[in-house]
Amino acid sequence: MNDREKYILEIKNLPKNLREVVNGLSVEQLDTPYGEGKWTPRQVVHHLADSHMHSYIRMKFVLSENHPTIKPYNQEVWAKFVDANNSSVEVSLSILDGLHERWSNLLSTLKDDDWAKTAFHPESGEITLDWMLKYYQNHGNNHIGQIKKLRDSKGW
Repeated sequence: MNDREKYILEIKNLPKNLREVVNGLSVEQLDTPYGEGKWTPRQVVHHLADSHMHSYIRMKFVLSENHPTIKPYNQEVWAKFVDANNSSVEVSLSILDGLHERWSNLLSTLKDDDWAKTAFHPESGEITLDWMLKYYQNHGNNHIGQIKKLRDSKGW
């Protein structure tokens, strides 16, 4: 298995892995920040849905347009919206289930030339589809790691 195939598989498996790490957490635990001024597991789950919906659509723009400009969003502001703080995590887990199934299906069909397609991101500069794949595979794993670390530190 090459690196791209590994990253695509990790993207496909993110919803399952995220479900496992939040499984059994109480409402109080879901609303416990993982550090001073940091997000809660609930906010992380909703952030992953927001972020990965953006990424999926961004990748489709890269595939269908000539060097598009990617629109950033303020994730700190989005994490403070009411839906990220009081909605059940199941809502975003369900989004991630379908999204990651479609996303991994799309990614697994791309040709080598597709991975070199580019976009401009106002915060990151010039990016390729290949860079985006690595970034979002790592993004999901990092957030799952934050929740695991919180669980471990609290003995949950």
